[in-house]
This record gives sequence, structure tokens and C-alpha cells, in this order.
Amino acid sequence: MRILPLARPLLALTLASAALATTLGAEKPHGYLPEGAFDLLQVLPPAPVKGDARYKADRTIFKQTRKMIGTPRYQLATSDVKTDQRSLMADFSCAVGVTLTPENAPRTQALVARARVDTSRQTNIAKDFYKRQRPFLIDHGDICEPKAELMDSYDYPSGHTTLGWTWASVLSDLVPDRATQIMARGRAYGDSRFICGAHNESAVEGGKLSAGATMSVVRTTAAYQADAAAARAELNALRRAPNTEKPTGCEMETALVAQRVQ
Repeated sequence: MRILPLARPLLALTLASAALATTLGAEKPHGYLPEGAFDLLQVLPPAPVKGDARYKADRTIFKQTRKMIGTPRYQLATSDVKTDQRSLMADFSCAVGVTLTPENAPRTQALVARARVDTSRQTNIAKDFYKRQRPFLIDHGDICEPKAELMDSYDYPSGHTTLGWTWASVLSDLVPDRATQIMARGRAYGDSRFICGAHNESAVEGGKLSAGATMSVVRTTAAYQADAAAARAELNALRRAPNTEKPTGCEMETALVAQRVQ
């Protein structure tokens, strides 16, 4: 078949688009659990509703934490808004004791990237089920990120908290001698969401439960155990290497993580 000259650019564009679609489809992340292997809705408490004690507590906490705007803890909450892998690895570097990057810990990054597929899926199912409004749509108050970016998503449970607790859970498996510091940072990462004002406090608690309950099943899979063993060896070698970079600002971060805000 003869292709007309004017048709050649269009054909090239079509073929390139098809190749890109195939590549993107091949790279679609998959978790450790098959769909239906776990049902968070049977575990997670219902979202608070107007008139109950949890709802009232959420209102009080949102109003009280608006007083934290401008404080160092609020600045940490603002920094914790970022959810890319590089930022999360930096967020947990002080807790682990070495600087983590996608370049020096690729197996660790890949392990969490796969586990977060499972934990995020469960949280998103619950979000769509409960469709709870975010706190700044109920009460007036500034928050630490643009409100417009949150208008199309729901509050309960918190996806940010789910992600942070997934990182904390996995890293604690890999570096158990630093589990206290790691889990404290994971708790603080969740707290940052109601300090920010982007989530209700109950959504933060729900996010931790969502990640923790889902991870309890993920950990039982042979694939996770194999990937965790490889990532554990990677981090052990990284921690032993004398030239591994150490994170900075850890003393300040530790003080902010220890600051209780309820």
C-alpha cells in the first residue's frame, strides 16, 4: 500500500502514541494482593457523622490547630504535603539514620511502591464509600496547601497518612533496630495532615488503620517477603558503608516529631 506524503506524519504520530500507550500499560504498578483479598470496610470504623463524639472532636481539633499556623511544626506539616518517592525517602532518612534516595536504595523504593498500591487501593475504596467532607469545607480556616487541589477528593480515611504509615511499616520491617524512630516519624507524618488542616483527625487515625491492617496481609505473601529480604540487605549494606551520607537537621526534626499536638 502506498502512503501519501501528508499521511506519513499522522501515521508516525499514531504509531508513537500506540507504543506509548503499550509502554504505560506495561508499567502500570501492581500490588502484592489480588483484588478482593482484603476488605477494609469490614475493619475500618464508620466515618464520623454530625452529632457524634468523633465528629465534635474533629471540629475542635481543626479549630485549635489553626493556631499552629506559622509555627515550626506547621512548617513540617507543609513539607509533609509532598508524596513523591524521593520526598518520602528524605522524610524518613533521619529516622533510619542514613540519607535514603531512589539511587542508593532502589530495592527499598520498589518495595514500598508496590506495597502502597495495596494500601492506597483500600483507602480509596473507603473514601469513595464514605464520601466525607474535608474539615475546611465544614469550618472556616486556612490550610497548608491550596484548597483547590483537594476539592475533588474525600477526607476519610487520609491517603497521605496511609502512605506515610505504609512507609513506616515497611521500613520497620527492614530496619527493626530503628523501629521506634521510624514509627514515630510515621505517626507525625499522619499528624501533619490535621495540623495542615487538610484532613480531620479521625481521617488520620483511619489512614493509619487502613495501612496497618492492609500491611498485615501484604506481609504474609511470599513475594513481599522475598522483596523485603532484598531490600533489607540493601539497607544493611548502605548503613554499614562508611561513605554513606547522613541526613542533616535531625535534631530539630526529632523535637518536632516528639511534639504532641492533642
